[in-house]
Amino acid sequence: MSNPDFQAMRRAMVESQLRTNAVNDPRVTAAIEAVAREAFVPAERRTTAYIDRAVPLSAGRAMNPPLATARLIVEAGIGPSDKVLIVGAANGYAAAVVASLAASVVALESDAGLVATAKGLLKGLANVTVASGDLTKGWTKGAPYDVILVDGAVEEVPDALTRQLAEGGRLAAAIVENGVTRLVIGYKAGDSLGFDRIMDAEAVVLPGFAKPKGFAF
Repeated sequence: MSNPDFQAMRRAMVESQLRTNAVNDPRVTAAIEAVAREAFVPAERRTTAYIDRAVPLSAGRAMNPPLATARLIVEAGIGPSDKVLIVGAANGYAAAVVASLAASVVALESDAGLVATAKGLLKGLANVTVASGDLTKGWTKGAPYDVILVDGAVEEVPDALTRQLAEGGRLAAAIVENGVTRLVIGYKAGDSLGFDRIMDAEAVVLPGFAKPKGFAF
C-alpha cells in the first residue's frame, strides 16, 4: 500500500469497528475522526493503525486496540468541564482524543521513550500535560480528577488511583479476571469504587498492576 488513504481508513474504523460496538456518542466519534491515529504508531506499522488489534511500540509496550480505548472513553462520560488523568498514556493517542472532550488532561506514562514521543506529538494541545512516573501511583499533582482512564489492562486498581478520584468520579479500565479481559467503569462513593462490567475485549497489559501472589508451600 504505497499511498494509503488514512482518512478513509479512519472513517471505516469508526463505522465498522466502533459504531457497531456502542461507540455512538457523536462527541467521541468526532474526536476520534479528528485525530490521525497513524501519526501515533511507528512509521513501519502505520498501515496497521486502524486494525482493531494492539500495535507494538517499544520496550515491550503496545498501543491499545481502537475499540478498547474508544469504548472506555464513551463509558467514562467525559464532559467539557472534567479533569482527566490517563494512566498508561503510551505515545499520547488517547490523550489527543480526550483533549477535545475535557477541560484538562494529564497523560501519565512510565517509559521514558514513550514520554518523549508523547510530548512531541501532543505539544500543540494547550490543555494536555504529559507526566512521567509510576503508573500505579497516579499523578497527585493534578488530583482530584473527575475521570481516570486506564488505557490498558490491569489485574487490580491500586488504592492510590481511587484516592485521586473526586467524589462521584469515574474510573474506566480493562480488568483481567481469570484470564479474561473485561472493560469496566467504576464510580467513586466515599472511599470505595464500585465497578460495572461493560464487555469482554482485547486490551494491552500495563506494567506494574499484577496482583501479589499468594503464599504457597
